[in-house]
Amino acid sequence: MREAKQKRMTRQKAVVHEVLQSTTSHPTADWIYREARKQIPGISLGTVYRNLQALLEEGQIMELNYGKGQSRFDGNAEQHYHFVCEKCGKVYDFAMDSPTISQEVLDAAPGLVKDYRFECYGICKDCLD
Repeated sequence: MREAKQKRMTRQKAVVHEVLQSTTSHPTADWIYREARKQIPGISLGTVYRNLQALLEEGQIMELNYGKGQSRFDGNAEQHYHFVCEKCGKVYDFAMDSPTISQEVLDAAPGLVKDYRFECYGICKDCLD
């Protein structure tokens, strides 16, 4: 559903993308910045934010914003389900066959649906133990 506007891949953008692709933890920009500095010590936080924005615009990553502090980012831009723990704040991917939204839901929306996410909220197994 996302429109992808492909731009050139700079070294900084490639490293930011690699860092994000290397984890399933749905990290913040600050975490991505710390990891990117291991490969490019001189990279700035502003450069990380600009490259995250470019990757978002190109449809290569997802931004997850839950209204509680910083956004989290997902290197998997394909539609998939997320489980958000309301206790510890961790975000987990979980698999289901072909996450799709029904045409009935799209038709009922009060406008043109351009994108959507699948999210569940609750308490994760670690916090339940």
